[in-house]
Amino acid sequence: MFPKNSRCPTCDLRKPARSKHCRLCDRCVHRFDHHCVWVNNCIGAWNTRYFLIYLLTLTASAATIATVTAAFLLRLVTVSDLYQETYLDDLGHFQAVDTVFLIQHLFLAFPRIVFLLGFVIVLSMLLTGYLCFALYLASTNQTTNEWYKGDWAWCQRWPLVAWSPSAEPQIHQNIHSNGFRSNLREIFLPATPSYKKKKK
Repeated sequence: MFPKNSRCPTCDLRKPARSKHCRLCDRCVHRFDHHCVWVNNCIGAWNTRYFLIYLLTLTASAATIATVTAAFLLRLVTVSDLYQETYLDDLGHFQAVDTVFLIQHLFLAFPRIVFLLGFVIVLSMLLTGYLCFALYLASTNQTTNEWYKGDWAWCQRWPLVAWSPSAEPQIHQNIHSNGFRSNLREIFLPATPSYKKKKK
């Protein structure tokens, strides 16, 4: 899809629809999503599926490390029978070990492991949220760039604009969406360009 007479002002190439010139890569990217600092490359039409697989493996790795670390600490507590012990409080009374005391004891005994567990849990939650957002964009055939420049961004830039209650709500439709399965097929099984050989 090439809009009529649309050229990139930076590299002076004919611009396909949904493309953008990346300042960091200094090239036009078809179906530009974003420039990813993790892979030091633009995410676009031909590598979105690899980026989604990369996000999935990162999330699975973080969740696996969190599970293994939590299982190690739990096994440590059960083998040592620490949860059945008692301790003296400030008033000199014996108290049964509770969860807060167990966490404090494990943090003092194994500070690096407990810190790693907390860090990896937070990391896996953030990665899960980002993966869900990326899958939502893929299933609706949007890019991050298009989502960011959508109608909600206009409201963010002009917070003092008052909306009249009598105004009819506007319904915006994504013209690129072809249904859930077709959108995912476009990303994971993109059509390769075919070039016809010229007859001599």
